[in-house]
Order: sequence, then structure tokens, then C-alpha cells
Amino acid sequence: RLRKIPPFGRDTIRRIRYNVSELKQLAARDFEDILQCAIPAFEGLFPDSIDTAVQKLLYVLADWHALAKLRLHTDSTLTNLEVATRILGQHLRHFADQVANTIITRETPRERAARAKRAAKKATETHADSEASSVLNSAKEKPYTLDRYKLHALGEYQDQIRLFGTLDVTSTQLVSEAQP
Repeated sequence: RLRKIPPFGRDTIRRIRYNVSELKQLAARDFEDILQCAIPAFEGLFPDSIDTAVQKLLYVLADWHALAKLRLHTDSTLTNLEVATRILGQHLRHFADQVANTIITRETPRERAARAKRAAKKATETHADSEASSVLNSAKEKPYTLDRYKLHALGEYQDQIRLFGTLDVTSTQLVSEAQP
């Protein structure tokens, strides 16, 4: 669905060329484009009982991202970012508690291949038989969890902006936009 969305403008939203689930060869602008196109692309993909929660979470993520990426902040925009961060935390916790357990997510084929490669290497190093090959052939379930540093660090974002200024200087997006 995301690849069917046409580009908008020359640099606003570019055509999504890759399989988004693999998250391969993506630059910062690609993640931003995916977020901007996610709401219409995800609409109706889930049962009605969780579709609304997914749509709201995507909207709140896009709102937070728009505030966080501003190149010039004022006291009012930082206050808005703090409020948006609180709302994002509430939606993420709701998603983790109420929605994520109803969706079965599995590792991608690339992740499964990497896991099989690691297991094969470990088996050759320990000279063990690979009895778990049937387990390696099936995709492992990957439940959603809030135990990620990136999610924890979201709460510190506005404080970092107050201390060090905007964080666009640490992004590769400006450099990749300057290149043809």
C-alpha cells in the first residue's frame, strides 16, 4: 500500500521504493515519508476494534514528530512538545496494553535468516547437532514491548533541545537532501 502512494512535490514526499517491513536502505527522509503516509496506508488493515487505536497512535506520532523536528523552538513550541510527548506516552502504553497483544507479529525473513546463520555458526563452534533446524525454519514471534531506549529517551527530547538547541544538526537528513 505504501508503494502505491504517489510522490508529492520534489522533496516533500518521495516515492517509497522498498518493502517497508524490511526497513532496508532507508535514510531519515524515508522514515519521515513513511510516517506521513502511514495513516491512509494503514486505514482498514486492522479489525475495527483496533483500527481506531492504530490510527490515533499514528496521528499522535506524526504530531510529535512535526513538533520535534522544528528547526527553531520557542517556549510555546517546547511546551507543546512536552504535552505531545505526554499524549504519545499515553497512546503508546494503551497500544502496548490493549492492542499489541491482539496482533501477532513475527520476525522478517531477513531477521530469521540472520538468526539461522548465528545458530549455525554457534553449532559449528560447539560441534553440536542442529536439532533445532525446524524451529529456525519458522518465523519467531516478536511481541511489541515498550522496553526500548528510544521510547524512554522521547521524554528527554525537549530537555535536550533546551540544553543544546535543536537536534537537526545530528540528523543525516539535511546532508542527504543536499545531495542529488
